[in-house]
Amino acid sequence: MMKLSLSELPRLCQTITDTLPAGGVVILQGDLSSGKTTFTQAFARHLGLEEGVTSPTFSLQQVYGGRLYHYDLYNYGFEKFLSLGMMEELEREGYHLVEWGDESLIGWLKRGGIDTVVVKITKCDEASRCYEVQRA
Repeated sequence: MMKLSLSELPRLCQTITDTLPAGGVVILQGDLSSGKTTFTQAFARHLGLEEGVTSPTFSLQQVYGGRLYHYDLYNYGFEKFLSLGMMEELEREGYHLVEWGDESLIGWLKRGGIDTVVVKITKCDEASRCYEVQRA
């Protein structure tokens, strides 16, 4: 478990890129306003991307620099994601950060042999979040 402030997020980003050096899927789990999109913004900066990162809550997917893919399943869920053919997107080269990914998605990724890390985010206090990182 890592307790990090906003300015310390580059440490977590480095942990992710060290764990998935060739890219892969990062499942972001946490309550509303826990910092999933904030982490994605930090991750984009870590990759050297200057584009403004916003939550894809209503668009399902945002793509940044052709190598960072950001998904939000909150309004759609895994079944809708699957029915829209979005699983093929996860096979593209790069990093795929998925907010609200559940055990169904994680199971599918495992069966497909797709490198995946799960990041569980909780609010520790007003100035920091706690991050639990594990391979799926």
